[in-house]
Amino acid sequence: MTRHGLQEVLLAEPRGFCAGVDRAIEIVEQALQKFGAPIYVRHEIVHNTYVVNDLRHKGAIFIEELDDVPAGATLVFSAHGVSRAIHEAARARGFQIFDATCPLVTKVHVEVAKLHREGYEFIMIGHKGHPEVEGTMGQLDGGIHLVEDVAGVADLQPLQTEKLALVTQTTLSVDDASAIALAVKARFPLVREPKQQDICYATQNRQDAVKIMSPQVDVVIVVGSPTSSNSNRLREVAQKLGTPSYMVDSADELQGAWFVDCTRVGLTAGASAPEVLVQAVVARIKALGAVAVRKMHGIEETVKFPLPKGLRIDAD
Repeated sequence: MTRHGLQEVLLAEPRGFCAGVDRAIEIVEQALQKFGAPIYVRHEIVHNTYVVNDLRHKGAIFIEELDDVPAGATLVFSAHGVSRAIHEAARARGFQIFDATCPLVTKVHVEVAKLHREGYEFIMIGHKGHPEVEGTMGQLDGGIHLVEDVAGVADLQPLQTEKLALVTQTTLSVDDASAIALAVKARFPLVREPKQQDICYATQNRQDAVKIMSPQVDVVIVVGSPTSSNSNRLREVAQKLGTPSYMVDSADELQGAWFVDCTRVGLTAGASAPEVLVQAVVARIKALGAVAVRKMHGIEETVKFPLPKGLRIDAD
């Protein structure tokens, strides 16, 4: 198998699970432990096939519609957040609710609600149909205008321009979001930007690591599911730097042809992809001929988010 000339796997640092994903998975596992199966989860808890299947085996039932949740059940909201209407409908039905929305997404929701009370309209940079975007836009009955790219800025039609605020989906490409934000500011000079950038620390850190890694390798492999926004962005970041890049949900999807004439492979993982999948990919690349694995130096992430009341071990 050494015909590929593979020598080394370079592991991005940081990669894989972020604090919001860790917390969301732990909420479902603790709810299962405390209340027993089944626990209902609205939408995939995080966008990763392996994680969702693992929790399904443990007794989680993933649903999209509240009608599919029986009366008196325990319901968990996914890490992406939900609209105000979903929140209110779930409460009205009397479910026991645990909200696994990432605290960094909740921060955006709180900011939207606060500025709305002050009379602001919003421009949201994000991908149409993504559950996080639907959740954030659903905090209000109207007055949030979605823009997906620079070209779309020209089509925005807010009712007024004196009180406009900018918010972004947390898992976007930092560079793409910056370019769209610049276009928004050029058209609406008075637009209010977030006090702190909405794009989450983990998304930023993983993209920065790929930017450092890409010029050092012949090909980049991103471990992540097709539905994972931040994983897709990692692949795009490498591609834009001129390094061929591929995204895989598991080691089975690796293709030998990707590694022909490659000596060094860069490997990273989206914020919802577990390390067990990364190690399986490493093993597969080693089977193709790589003889060494080296970790990059990178930021060490120490962020940890607390569990909701009612699930904390010390709250019993």
